[in-house]
Amino acid sequence: MGGAQVIQSQQTPRNPTQPGLPPIDGGAGEGLPPSVMARQAKARNDDRQKQLVADTNKLLQLATELKSEVDKTNKDVLSVDVIKKADEIEKLAKSVKDRMKG
Repeated sequence: MGGAQVIQSQQTPRNPTQPGLPPIDGGAGEGLPPSVMARQAKARNDDRQKQLVADTNKLLQLATELKSEVDKTNKDVLSVDVIKKADEIEKLAKSVKDRMKG
């Protein structure tokens, strides 16, 4: 047969989704020294805290903007922008609450 042969590697990739990366361990950190796991946990907590601070600052900004817009409206008319801003605040507040729970 003169057809081309397909040569398959004898080694299976350590991470089938992205060859060359370490094996997927389901996030359990199996095989990692406790000090590495502790550093990774601290880094995740630090990142979560930074995101919480950023999100709560954004909530404060949105709430201030909402109050300003509501103050400009009258009792008979509610702006679509006010409703959209309230929805955005609600979604961000839920995200912050969920993140705080862990």
